[in-house]
Amino acid sequence: MEAVWLCLFAVLAAQAMAAEKKYGPGVSDTEIRIGNTSPYSGPASAFSMVARTEEAYFRKINAEGGINGRRIVFLSYDDAYSPPKTVEQTRRLVESDEVLMVFNALGTAANSAVQKYLNARKVPQLFVSSGAGKWNDPQNFPWTMGFTPSYETEGFIYARYVLRERPAARIAILFQNDDFGKDYLKGIRRGLGDKAAMIVAEEGFDVSEPTIDSHLVKLKATGADVLFDIATPKFAAQAIKKVSELGWKPLHLLSYVSASIGSVIKPVGFENAQGLISAAYFKDPNDPAWKDDAGLKALNGFLDGHFPGVDRGDTLIVNGYNTAQALVYLLKQCGDDLTRENVMRQASHLKDVELDMLLPGIRLNTSPRDFAPVKQWQLMRFEGTTWHLFGDLMSGEAKN
Repeated sequence: MEAVWLCLFAVLAAQAMAAEKKYGPGVSDTEIRIGNTSPYSGPASAFSMVARTEEAYFRKINAEGGINGRRIVFLSYDDAYSPPKTVEQTRRLVESDEVLMVFNALGTAANSAVQKYLNARKVPQLFVSSGAGKWNDPQNFPWTMGFTPSYETEGFIYARYVLRERPAARIAILFQNDDFGKDYLKGIRRGLGDKAAMIVAEEGFDVSEPTIDSHLVKLKATGADVLFDIATPKFAAQAIKKVSELGWKPLHLLSYVSASIGSVIKPVGFENAQGLISAAYFKDPNDPAWKDDAGLKALNGFLDGHFPGVDRGDTLIVNGYNTAQALVYLLKQCGDDLTRENVMRQASHLKDVELDMLLPGIRLNTSPRDFAPVKQWQLMRFEGTTWHLFGDLMSGEAKN
């Protein structure tokens, strides 16, 4: 009789445990399927380093036992930085692969192309790899959340810096003619306020253009002494090189997405990058200031074990490391309730979450009305062979 009761107890306990588990698409007792799109080819292929780092980090997590015993299956497809291709690959992830979420897909235009689709299907579009302000709109897009501080905020702090350092400046702006570039423009104008007349020229370019040299020639001819360089890595590298060839010496402000030493600065020559101004929200592993930092040691340990041979000068690695680490934290918070609804519930209640490679004082914080996990920047200047941070943490909340 005792054996019968023991068997019955075991059955009831197993049923109770099973009842506690709630799974959405892509989740089982053994795996969690995560979707991603990234430009492994095309004009923005340098950005694929982010997804490649994430894939390596998830391999590390799986080797350590996964998320509560569940293996992360990371399905990352090439969209060539082409929105129509992003739509195709995203539908494949949702409708064929049945992923739990689309995570850290790259690009403003690419994510814009699938935002309505993913929200209509109630699929988390989580930690979007783009600083567009539109990712912080929980009222209209409750299934979409960004990660980085917004481009508009970044443009705002650059404008404030220029007002302080060059109050009589003549400003030229080179910008990518899409949502990415236009968000920066919005922030720059908001930061300049009633001094917006300091802008003497704006040159938009399309990512299909093979070279942007002619745009730089036009901007130099205006006599501008400040250049806002709002471009993705391929074109930012062209701009830095052309500015040097022209003998033009403006105060050159570079969007943070193109501040990678490995992908942008080193290929065009350190001598051509001296004095560049950009911004950061994470630690640069190339900066000697962090050589004894515990977070950098953890990053290097991960790279040694799971991504050997990679160019550690490429700060896009840090982008991938931070977002992968944030996702692992979030999935652990979900426990056995791995539904799409709970993913967004946990994502909208982040409280002072620390990551290894965020700058000191910067933590992830969200609420149901605020879907911007990171809100601060620190300015940095390129000197010698690396970036050097200066000044205090700065914010400039973008207004939607």
